[in-house]
Order: sequence, then structure tokens, then C-alpha cells
Amino acid sequence: MDLNAISAARGYAQARPATEADTATAAVTPAEAAKEAVTDFAQTLAEGEAVARSAMTGDADPHALVHALAQTELAVETAITVRDKVVEAYQEILRMPV
Repeated sequence: MDLNAISAARGYAQARPATEADTATAAVTPAEAAKEAVTDFAQTLAEGEAVARSAMTGDADPHALVHALAQTELAVETAITVRDKVVEAYQEILRMPV
């Protein structure tokens, strides 16, 4: 057997668990997933606000403020994208003939 084939087989065996379904998160209901997403969103906004407050008082470094603002911006943009997709899907359902 070729050394490259053995190396490839080992690499595949190590990567295989990453491609298998995670049984811990496979049983999550859509309601639980939505609740977790909203909680994460609120937590990200709260952390951003806390860092901004501490930066205003001079307790946080500017790098932490920029990082927190970038995370908050990403969270808001994601929420807006999800909202737009939900509205688009709702409008598509309304256009369906009954």
C-alpha cells in the first residue's frame, strides 16, 4: 500500500467524526433554536453596550470597543437579514392560490 494512501486513510478517519450528525443538537426543536438565537442576540447587544459604557468612562481599551461594535453590527445585520427572509416567505405564502 502506498504511503499517501495510508496518510489519506488516516486523515479521512480523523475527519469523519466532524461530518457526522451531532446527537446533542439534533433533537433541538425550532422553538428552542429560536429562543437560543434571541438570547444570544440580546447578550451580544448587552455586551456591546457594556463595553461602550466602559470606553466612555475610560475603563476599556479602544480595541475592545471596536471589537464589541463589530460583533454588535454583525448581530444586527444578521437579525435584519433573517427578518427580511421571513417577510419574503410570508409574502410568498400570501401569493399562493387557495
